[in-house]
Amino acid sequence: MGLLDDIKSEFSFFGGFTLTAKHLTRPRVTRRYPEEKKPKQPRQHGRHVLNRYEDGMEKCIGCELCAGVCPADCIYVRGLDNPPDHPVSPGERYGYVYEINYLRCIHCDMCVEACPTEAITESKMFEFSFTNRADAIYTKAELVVDDDGMPQKLPWEDWRPGEETMTGGWMRATAPAGNADFEGEVQWSADLGAGIRASEGGQSGHGDDAATGTKALRDVLESHLLTAEIPAEHKGMRGRIWRAKLNQERHKRQLASMKDRVAEMRAAKKAAK
Repeated sequence: MGLLDDIKSEFSFFGGFTLTAKHLTRPRVTRRYPEEKKPKQPRQHGRHVLNRYEDGMEKCIGCELCAGVCPADCIYVRGLDNPPDHPVSPGERYGYVYEINYLRCIHCDMCVEACPTEAITESKMFEFSFTNRADAIYTKAELVVDDDGMPQKLPWEDWRPGEETMTGGWMRATAPAGNADFEGEVQWSADLGAGIRASEGGQSGHGDDAATGTKALRDVLESHLLTAEIPAEHKGMRGRIWRAKLNQERHKRQLASMKDRVAEMRAAKKAAK
């Protein structure tokens, strides 16, 4: 061994800091949960909703296909003939009983894929917990959207802005029979309160970032994109400097938020005295 090899051997422990040094300029992934949350994927599988047509009629026709395809056997549906004087859905039948047991549900979305009328889709909200088993079994009254087309928001659910929009987004990004020529084409009915939902981009490149909420994810989760989709100014040393600036701004906001909380705590203590 030469002199250079001896020096390398003596200082080889510095190699253990290589990975640490690489991560110094990378975006932090730690957040002040639940006050601060990371943007969710547009195709996030969360709590189900039962949609309605724009005229207010329910999309569910009580066919029980969702219950039949469910691998966890967590869905229970019973259909009933529509009353002639006051029909609930446009078909001959409607979903009279609809229940989902979230102690069993694995959010595979097979029920969404099986539904012939696009009645059941999934929102982005998955942060909900229960204190008893009865709350974990959602009934039709809790699953059907309200008169504005928005999901029913229960006390034990942590809803954030945007989590009720673009439900079933993954379904609007796929093409029938895998034919990319039809990818991005609108092939679904309108929903109450939302109208015709925008299609989401897939392999063909069709899509609307503003409508589907993909833009925020491209800014925050850039590492998930293809190399060709990442802007040149975000690569190499320029990218490291850009990320370091983002971290610095974020750290300043966190410090300001912490100071505000401390000031509020002190004010509360003074008021208590």
